[in-house]
Amino acid sequence: MRQAVDDFGLHLARIENRSAHTVRAYVGDVVSLLDHAAEAGCASPAELDIVVLRGWLARRMTEGAARSSQARRAAAARTFTAWAHRNGLCPADVGAQLASPKAHRDLPSVLRADQAAELVVSTPNPHSVRDRAVLELLYATGVRVSELCGLDITDVDEPRRVIRVFGKGAKERAVPYGVPAQRALDDWLRHERPKVAHAGSGNALFLGARGGRLQQTVVRRIVDAAAQAAGLPHTSPHDLRHSAATHLLDGGADLRAVQDLLGHSSLSSTQIYTHVSTERLRAAFKQAHPRA
Repeated sequence: MRQAVDDFGLHLARIENRSAHTVRAYVGDVVSLLDHAAEAGCASPAELDIVVLRGWLARRMTEGAARSSQARRAAAARTFTAWAHRNGLCPADVGAQLASPKAHRDLPSVLRADQAAELVVSTPNPHSVRDRAVLELLYATGVRVSELCGLDITDVDEPRRVIRVFGKGAKERAVPYGVPAQRALDDWLRHERPKVAHAGSGNALFLGARGGRLQQTVVRRIVDAAAQAAGLPHTSPHDLRHSAATHLLDGGADLRAVQDLLGHSSLSSTQIYTHVSTERLRAAFKQAHPRA
């Protein structure tokens, strides 16, 4: 059992290029599954069956697990049994019969366009030039905070105003940005970055106060501080990503184009923003239409 878990984790990380977060979550789920299987009398992965898998999920549900967690556990179990079957550890892929509870998806928190515009210019910080560039680029491109922190100078194509982003699963995509973000980047790269850069800074696009690559926790503080300065509720980098996607769709962007810009592997991940846009349209209708 232990060897199967170790090999499965290596497969996720090295062959499927899953993120470290996904590997940890899936391996943890499989350890929980195999512990349950051992209690049920299974001595190896080959003895797993659909009854054991369903019993494991049912047990987690009685412990108060959220539907989203259950959906992830079911996905982890299916991934594990499919891998075990391909590698001869199981005579059949028993997880293929396992259904997933449909996770409830709340509508994301989205700023209005005027609120987002106010936030990106609110930088109450001594590193305001850097922070302005961070905020402008987050909102202009909708990149994840991990993707922003991973950017190098060589990933910026200034003449075309495009950045090269390495997203989940090491997938590469090109994302355009606008003139305000270009101006903010120019200020940072030409005037402020050279002041904090040193031999150990490498090619990192954004640097911390000591010249190292900017950390995700710092970016979250930058966004939250800017939101407070603009008189807005708590806002995260992911809220800016949600806002960018929604504003693109509100402006008439094609859903497939937004999917490519955000780096979503599935169109269903992008479609939630159409629901946000519909809710905003409905609210505007109720407020403005005389027969609403």
